[in-house]
Amino acid sequence: MPKKLWEKGLFIKKSLILWLYFSYKNSFSAVIYPQGHLIAVGGAEDKGTDLEKGIMQRNRLNFFELGILKNIVSLIMEGNHPKVEVITTASTIPDEVAQNYKEAFEKLGCTDVGHMRIRNREDVAMPEYLERLKACNCIMFSGGNQLRLSSIFGGTTFLDVLKTRYQEENFLIAGTSAGAMAMSNTMIYEGNAAIANLKGEVKITTGLGLLQNVIIDTHFDKRGRFNRLAQAVAAQPGAIGIGLGEDTGIVVSEGHELKAIGSGSVVIIDGKNIDYNNIADIDFGKPISVENIIVHIMSKGDFYDLETRKFAGAEIVINDED
Repeated sequence: MPKKLWEKGLFIKKSLILWLYFSYKNSFSAVIYPQGHLIAVGGAEDKGTDLEKGIMQRNRLNFFELGILKNIVSLIMEGNHPKVEVITTASTIPDEVAQNYKEAFEKLGCTDVGHMRIRNREDVAMPEYLERLKACNCIMFSGGNQLRLSSIFGGTTFLDVLKTRYQEENFLIAGTSAGAMAMSNTMIYEGNAAIANLKGEVKITTGLGLLQNVIIDTHFDKRGRFNRLAQAVAAQPGAIGIGLGEDTGIVVSEGHELKAIGSGSVVIIDGKNIDYNNIADIDFGKPISVENIIVHIMSKGDFYDLETRKFAGAEIVINDED
């Protein structure tokens, strides 16, 4: 065989082996999950009974047993002197809200709590806030108007750094009410619950994109928002709806494992098996019809996997005492 043909054949053989090797390797590449955690809260979280001020909250379960903020602190107290930054951009009373959170965190032993008073896109571009973001262990987004969060943080370096830290570090991002709703890539920003069964009454835009393929709604039980979230899912059946009751939330690990926390219920609305769905064909203002929506109701300790779309209930402890 001529030398050139032999060398050409050897080159082709080596190329084929390399191609097969990398194809095989890539087919078994591990999915890279976020290293950080998210905690989304349905709003009105119980910040604890304060006997010194004569405040006694008996309408919810004991805060120090089931409290949302205790879950947040437990995830960041592994390091020495964890630093929390509260962002009140969504709120119309930022200073009051920030002070409330500072006092609540201090009760649980977390004393290094700062307030990022970001009110517009000029503020969010300030180097000071970017440096504080890089130095803290936890970001806490308060409630208010979620559209303020998406319009002020969207497309900024601040949001890029926030996402990078969440992906690559043991970093915690928490949000309550509006702060929770803005976590998803699809965000409800308006919708009257009383007429949410009518097409067009639920307004949707792009959120901060920390969670993919979900839509989060808050104050879910108290404000009767089932139809609101159901319409959002009907418009995007690939997304999973998460309805958070007040003083209730989820801890998200590895970007897809949900654990219910708090004193109320988490409602999961899954549209993957929707058959009949008239939302695309009816006129605005007409009632929607949707067939075969899957609904799960979670309470403290229950799990749900966004990837497999599987529910797992918490272990039931049976008390045999009379």
